[in-house]
Amino acid sequence: MGNSSLILCFVLLICAMLAVLTKKLTVSAAGLASCIGLLVFYAMGIKELLMLCLFFGLAVLATSHKKIDKARLLALSKHEETRGAGQVFANGGVAGLLAVLCLIDVSHTDVYKIMMVGSLAAALADTLSSELGTLYGRSFYNMLTFKHDIRGEDGVVSVEGTLIGLMASALMGIVYAGLNKVAVFIAIAGFLGNLFDSILGASLERKQYLGNNGVNFLNTLLGALMVLFFFC
Repeated sequence: MGNSSLILCFVLLICAMLAVLTKKLTVSAAGLASCIGLLVFYAMGIKELLMLCLFFGLAVLATSHKKIDKARLLALSKHEETRGAGQVFANGGVAGLLAVLCLIDVSHTDVYKIMMVGSLAAALADTLSSELGTLYGRSFYNMLTFKHDIRGEDGVVSVEGTLIGLMASALMGIVYAGLNKVAVFIAIAGFLGNLFDSILGASLERKQYLGNNGVNFLNTLLGALMVLFFFC
């Protein structure tokens, strides 16, 4: 193991410890996040690892932003902020699996890398549209019926939250690829994944056929598959 790898392991360990101490992640979630980060780094590279860190950092900020106000708006005693291992896998599991594919199928590494960013774009779009849309949305609608619905319920969206999700996925695309068609594909993939998440929330999650983690995992999977569709 080279010096750069040792430094990376040390940095990830420190970040994991800080996440646990600040109650952003449980111990198991921090361990899983570190493993996914290391896997992405070794299979894909530092750029892709930084994209993973960008998602996590923005997700933490969005979750922490005005959490007391969100708890009040959602009529909860406390807005949940600490993420467990299931939530980490739901948002980053596809990235980890694509990293494994990179190691197995090295001839298509570039495609797997872009797919990974598409999955993160979908995850970030969902997180920011949910966390910030709850605060700044004015009217809320059921994604299936388009009728007014209760803020914070599964599958309920707002125009403001949807636009925030689009901007989030566009940010991931621009940071990764710059201003070109690759960034556009990533932005669209992330946006469509977010819409798919809301559709699943309004249908399968409300009927308790799927939990929130399952919905989020499928959201990120669709984001990755949409990028693959655009490049095939």
